[in-house]
Amino acid sequence: MKSSTIRVSLLLRFGKVPCLAALLRIVLFFLRLVSGMKILSTERLHLRTMNPDDAAFYFELVNDPTWLENIGDKGVRSVEGARTAILEGPMAMQTQRGHSLYVMERQSDGQPLGLCGLIKRDTLPEVDIGYAIRPAYFGQGYTYEAAAAVLAYAREQLQPPALMGITKPSNVNSIRLLEKLGLRYIGSELFPPNTVATNKYRIEFRSA
Repeated sequence: MKSSTIRVSLLLRFGKVPCLAALLRIVLFFLRLVSGMKILSTERLHLRTMNPDDAAFYFELVNDPTWLENIGDKGVRSVEGARTAILEGPMAMQTQRGHSLYVMERQSDGQPLGLCGLIKRDTLPEVDIGYAIRPAYFGQGYTYEAAAAVLAYAREQLQPPALMGITKPSNVNSIRLLEKLGLRYIGSELFPPNTVATNKYRIEFRSA
């Protein structure tokens, strides 16, 4: 697209008066163009990057009792807060590191089921695999299907020396999933503000 065409398109879409609100709308417009990108496909799922339009889904997911019990309170109190959290969290990480949490979408109808992807936390030496799914889709194998694909993607495309996983000691389903993926328990650690130590798991991809 020629630069003149881009200028005309932006003027038609956002108007001629420069202001902070218009600039924000322009930024969000371009963010949507580069977000929502499909990363992986499995037999039943597409995994894609997050975008601000996922705010309602994200708000519901992070405030579900199972998320609060097993992952923790993210402090997201509104859909607008969820939109901000997406921009500052997964979208920023995807831009900075080339990986992030991805939306698990069912291929048959585009329904967002949960999240699965790769996170770099300041508290861990390696990237870790993260996942969460809405309770309505528990027990159908979606999380393992997504996580196995993400692990293979990390090994084959991103090629870190290792991949980690963390979970609460009481989260039996998450422990089983990590072990099924081939990760092994390496100990526990207390990560403030948590009051209970978190289990740590790891799988080696190559020699350091």
